[in-house]
Amino acid sequence: MNFIRCKLSASLAWLLLTVLSGVSAGKVNKHKPWIETTYHGIVTENDITVLLDPPLIALDKDAPLRYAGEICGFRIHGQNVPFEAVVVDKTTGEGVIRSIEKMDCELQKEYTFTIQAYDCGEGPDGGNMKKSHKANVHIQVNDVNEYSPVFKEKSYKATIIEGKNYDSILRVEAIDADCSPQFSQICSYEIVTPDVPFTIDKDGYIKSSEKINYGKDRQYKLAVTAYDCGKKRSTEDVLVKINIKPTCKPGWQGWSKRIEYEPGTGSLALFPSMHLETCDEPITSIEATVELETSHIGKGCDRDTYSEKSLHRLCGASSGTVDLLPSPSSITNWTVGLPTDNGHDSDQVFEFNGTQAVKIPEGVLTTNLKEPFTISVWMRHGPGSSVHGEKETVLCNSDKREMNRHHYSLYVHNCRLVFLFRQTPSENENFRPAEFHWKLDQACDKEWHHYVLNVDIPTVALYVDGVSYDPFLVTEDYPLHQSKIETQLVVGACWQGGEFRMTQFFQGNLAGLMIRTGKIESKKVIDCLYTCKEGLDLLDSENLDKGVMVHFNPTQSVVSMEGDDIENFDRSMQHVSYLNSRQFPTPGIRRLKITTTVKCFNEETCITVPDVEGYVMVLQPDEPKISLSGIDHFARAASEFESNEGVPLFPELKIVSTITREVEPEGEDEDEPTVQESMVSEEIMHNLDTCEVSVLGDELNAEQESFEVDQSQLRQRGMEMSNSSTGMTITGVDTMANYEEMLHLIRYRNWNSESLFERKFKLVCSELNGRYASNEFKVEVNVIHTANPVEHPNHVLAQPQFVHPVHHASVDLSGHNLANPHPSSVVPSAATIVIVVCVSFLVFMIILGVFRIRAAHQRTMRDQENGKENEMDWDDSALTITVNPMETYEDQHSSEDEEEEEEEESEEGDEEDDITSAESESSEEEEGEQEDQQNVNRQQQLEWDDSTLTY
Repeated sequence: MNFIRCKLSASLAWLLLTVLSGVSAGKVNKHKPWIETTYHGIVTENDITVLLDPPLIALDKDAPLRYAGEICGFRIHGQNVPFEAVVVDKTTGEGVIRSIEKMDCELQKEYTFTIQAYDCGEGPDGGNMKKSHKANVHIQVNDVNEYSPVFKEKSYKATIIEGKNYDSILRVEAIDADCSPQFSQICSYEIVTPDVPFTIDKDGYIKSSEKINYGKDRQYKLAVTAYDCGKKRSTEDVLVKINIKPTCKPGWQGWSKRIEYEPGTGSLALFPSMHLETCDEPITSIEATVELETSHIGKGCDRDTYSEKSLHRLCGASSGTVDLLPSPSSITNWTVGLPTDNGHDSDQVFEFNGTQAVKIPEGVLTTNLKEPFTISVWMRHGPGSSVHGEKETVLCNSDKREMNRHHYSLYVHNCRLVFLFRQTPSENENFRPAEFHWKLDQACDKEWHHYVLNVDIPTVALYVDGVSYDPFLVTEDYPLHQSKIETQLVVGACWQGGEFRMTQFFQGNLAGLMIRTGKIESKKVIDCLYTCKEGLDLLDSENLDKGVMVHFNPTQSVVSMEGDDIENFDRSMQHVSYLNSRQFPTPGIRRLKITTTVKCFNEETCITVPDVEGYVMVLQPDEPKISLSGIDHFARAASEFESNEGVPLFPELKIVSTITREVEPEGEDEDEPTVQESMVSEEIMHNLDTCEVSVLGDELNAEQESFEVDQSQLRQRGMEMSNSSTGMTITGVDTMANYEEMLHLIRYRNWNSESLFERKFKLVCSELNGRYASNEFKVEVNVIHTANPVEHPNHVLAQPQFVHPVHHASVDLSGHNLANPHPSSVVPSAATIVIVVCVSFLVFMIILGVFRIRAAHQRTMRDQENGKENEMDWDDSALTITVNPMETYEDQHSSEDEEEEEEEESEEGDEEDDITSAESESSEEEEGEQEDQQNVNRQQQLEWDDSTLTY
């Protein structure tokens, strides 16, 4: 029995094990629960229920199996998440999320966490439980209008002046602690106090509804409340006090609208007695800007008006600069046809109207520019034709014939500055930078600007008014093909060689177009070229109060000040001055404008200070009178003209400059009558920049005559010389003394002077590019021809020494340094005798005419006084003139020609008053001696028959 019992127990155990093994092999819980990937929920303040979208439902494919197909719970993942997830129905998998603490929107508006569902496993113990994926849950806390608006300040104060309407007196501002825009924003304000002349807008700005009268009420107290957008009113109203002040006009006082500036007086205080009236407002900060308007003067302001080439030299630029738009002269004559400013008070500029251009003569500039090089120009250009897409060329170098290739050019296109530079042919035919574009407002604003292009391929640096600009576009191109075609350089347009016409005309103003080869300009030189000679300054700036901040713009045309103390600010404004460092500034008006901003304790503009507008009147400077004087008529031997040294033209030249000023008499008594002011001349020193020697009469013949000057002396002084067939010009800014020395060195040579008897020259010096010019100093040089005696074997064929053909005679019509071909002979020429007689006759006739007029007048007076005869009466009825019949036709013809020349010389005598008396007396003595010695032997003189004259 025990054996059977044991065997039965073993069988039951095996059966149970078999059943359990079968269940395990069946895998009852096969699937994981499933939920949505994202849930959005809303929970309201003071509530715990979360409304989810979509609803929280978990599904399991093992349903409807018990446990395996049921949802036992949800698990929330995240830190400090104040929510829990609860299963509502295990079978359907429905659940809810609710807060475990009170929600406060003001503390946190949103929550984000993840949630996961899990089933009940395979039995009550939850064995083999499966979890779903994690889903994101976003919950937003809805606001409840639980807070009332609260004003930022406990009270507000403001002060206004009677008789004015204020659009904004002050602003009250309230805030709301609610978190939502609906309940946290303030939608309106309201003045609770009735019957007050003020209103308030939705932003809290209080303004007057009528003009306030100080006599009616000196202070208003207003109660103001606020409403949020949920119509909830502030729990406490705020008190606003508005004080009324009698009329007071804030602004600058103690200034003059017109301020006169006398040239050469240095800095002039513009506002020496100025002070700011603030009407007792509690000022916390003052900001003022003083602006000097000079855009109408010259090229933006007053600058030295020397030629651009001279300015480059003064600023330290090395030699090699070529001026393509020089002032018109006998040498630089290609700009003669261009319209200019027609004046020399300021810079000379050239106007291009869209139909004009100038061709630069050959030799002025090297045709093919070598890198590096610099192009600089002053330009004023408006929108013009650029708006229509047409190019406006400033400078262009193109083929002279056959083709229209542009080698290099500078032009404006659609208010963009473009520089084209095509490379010359080389072994390397690769693409290289060829066109550089800059988009500039300055190119079309109708104002003067200074442009400098430093070209060092592959880069091109542009400076506009001293400020660097990078190109926004750079295009590349192949180098030009090799060609033997010459090029044409044009300013103001571009030459189309294939069509033989100009195109792409420029419309605007240009000045100072310079090209400098071999080297680019430094930033220091560029700044120097743009620097103004006038601007604002501060007198005694070292002693100004440190509490006032002062700032100048680069051109010193604007000064800005900022401070918080009125007295210190007034003193600083009184030190603002105008300075023009030019010796001869451009006269005219420079407008002034002061803009002021004043702030009070609430950092708002409490008072309005009117702008101050006035002007500085720069008076006309005392114009210098530049006088040239020296020997203006002399004679030299022909051998001196033919020598290597030549003849000095201005050996004793003096340059003097004077100004004339009015001087009031000293010690004038008020009781005495006013004494007229006297004019006093005062000698001054200043620079010169040009002296031009012109040839009067025939132009220079380069094959036999020239001007000579020491080139080393010119280079030492930084001067330059240019020659032409009409004369020579020395340029460069230097002192009058140095110009004197250089003019003393100018010599005239003529190495074939046989046919030369005289040469006339004219010298003119000027300052500031022709603004002030000297008198025309004319010099006449006579050539003394000396004939050496020659032995003649046949005396019949030999010409007597005292007989001289007319074409060999050297005659000085002014009577100076007469030359005799035979120095040893004392016999004067026939022409000399004829001249003396004719001059004597002319003088006699003049005296005779004067006496006749006087006698006629006396005779009239005598008739009126009962026939009294107190004056001598001439009876010239029997006056006869006997002419020597032996006078030859040649002498008559020579006498007539010499008489005509003598009359021309007498007409020019008024302009040649500087002839030295010593030379004149010496010449007259020589004539007298020759006349006395030959009077007996010469029978071809005019004789007077005065036997019938009565006295």
